[in-house]
Amino acid sequence: MTALPEGAAVRVNVPGSSANLGPGFDAIGLALGVWDSYDVVVEGDALVIDVTGESADEVPRDASHLVHRCLASGLARLGVDVPAGLHLVCRNGVPHSRGLGSSATAVVAGYAAATALVDLARGGEGAVDLDLVNQLAGEHEGHPDNSSASVYGGMTLSWSTRPPAMAPVRTVQVEVHPDVVPVVLVPDLTLSTSTARSVLPQQVPLKHAALNSARAALLVEAVSRRPELLLDATVEWLHQEQRREAYPASMRLLDQLRELGHAAVVSGAGPTVLVLTTADRVGEVRALPLPQGWRSATPGIPTVGVSAVRLGVSRGAPPV
Repeated sequence: MTALPEGAAVRVNVPGSSANLGPGFDAIGLALGVWDSYDVVVEGDALVIDVTGESADEVPRDASHLVHRCLASGLARLGVDVPAGLHLVCRNGVPHSRGLGSSATAVVAGYAAATALVDLARGGEGAVDLDLVNQLAGEHEGHPDNSSASVYGGMTLSWSTRPPAMAPVRTVQVEVHPDVVPVVLVPDLTLSTSTARSVLPQQVPLKHAALNSARAALLVEAVSRRPELLLDATVEWLHQEQRREAYPASMRLLDQLRELGHAAVVSGAGPTVLVLTTADRVGEVRALPLPQGWRSATPGIPTVGVSAVRLGVSRGAPPV
């Protein structure tokens, strides 16, 4: 098979995520119950992209759209031609440039759609090859923390077997203690990942690396078995303080929360602040006054990640 059949159609749903969680820089991710949804339909003779929801007016409607680029890349890796006629319907639920994994969700969705469409064309029901998607998304992102959480759901720990190369990516899911609840504090401000990474040093002192290693190990224990250790487990030395000038309002809020005993971290590249709390303290966190322009939410932690379902589409009809 070198081409997808006319009328092949899938709907892909993928959750957002928070990466790092303090000391787990570029390795640990947590899926969040904020979702993007994409319908991908092989039809017509041109690329048509419709977008609604978050940042709908800011994303391209041509072949440079991130989901389309990853869909095309995934099909190429599977030896399948990219169809000239393609209808992509995007419903964006994950806020963009806030540290909630919006680019990773798009990357994962594109690769997931590629595997699902190929499975459909081969007589299947449109299943997603999660391990292949995890590999391809990790390669594309350059670090698998956000993408792996969006692929598998829950909390994920990822590594490469041949550092610093991304291939092959390995990921395990860490069972989250039932009392652990994430609260996200989201500002109106945005910050690109590239800007946040540009201020990071290329080298860190050995003593800081050692301190960070201990807390990253403790983070897994705290999230999975001993939530009372979350405050200590979310201290880090590699990226947050170095980025303070890039998101000063986030760091002020983080400092205030931690002084009150809450396990607050910068979510991904920021500027969103994530609080890992427990069920009995959620109300306390959400009752704290926030700076103007900030909002709080408790999105939950989905236990599954990206998925696809077959769509029934007749030629010329919209996705249903």
